[in-house]
Amino acid sequence: MADSATKIDMGKKPAVQDSVPAREPTVIVDDVHIVYRVHGAGSGKGSATSAISRIISRKRASGVREVHAVRGISFTAYKGEAVGLIGSNGSGKSTMLAAIAGLLPTERGGIYTNGQPSLLGVNAALMNELTGERNVVLGCLAMGMSPAEVRSRYEEIVDFSGINDKGDFISLPMRTYSSGMGARLRFSIAAAKTHDVLLIDEALATGDQAFQQRSKARINELRKAAGTVFLVSHDNSSIREVCERTIWIEHGELVMDGPTEEVVSAYERGERPQH
Repeated sequence: MADSATKIDMGKKPAVQDSVPAREPTVIVDDVHIVYRVHGAGSGKGSATSAISRIISRKRASGVREVHAVRGISFTAYKGEAVGLIGSNGSGKSTMLAAIAGLLPTERGGIYTNGQPSLLGVNAALMNELTGERNVVLGCLAMGMSPAEVRSRYEEIVDFSGINDKGDFISLPMRTYSSGMGARLRFSIAAAKTHDVLLIDEALATGDQAFQQRSKARINELRKAAGTVFLVSHDNSSIREVCERTIWIEHGELVMDGPTEEVVSAYERGERPQH
């Protein structure tokens, strides 16, 4: 006799399934805690000599200071979303971004990504002694583009950055660039490739209005083409223009997560939601 749990009532029609397609998660942050440890808070204890001594002796230094930068944050981001991260200086936004990129370990909790996150920050490393041209080539190759793809996209990347608007700067070493020029070139290189998860830290704060508009348009293209974009910025107008969802972090804690206008407006008024 068949088990009663497996019987199907042929007289009943199955429930109509919701026609809305399921959203595809790209980043899951599950109760994440991140702790920085600053060794050698006393005089001389932070020197390279003392660090080597601690490693050799395997002794933990006295006066270790712990900074709990992220405290129990959880959220899920989905394919096609642009998510803003806002909060005051030192709130943990950039730390959260670096952890999603896999650059910082978690003390507790876990971060799960569907695809490879790519972190674009103003301080992203390019080689100062090499020309902008060489940095474009090496940066694109490092992202996994083929030499043929680099050649086909090279002029587009340079034009997008605006590096040559006032002269042949792309042939000069990066050390001759202003911070704004370097940041524009970094963004232009990163934006040349479609990313599963693109993490942008303050990149839109640099450059003139025309470059910022090009950047925002390119972010929208990346969202439509593939994955998820995270944007950390103190420019609330950029967050409003680029992101439909925003996460507010303060003192390492998630304060609010929801529609951008709702979250940014509460942040600007300094109104924390009542729990």
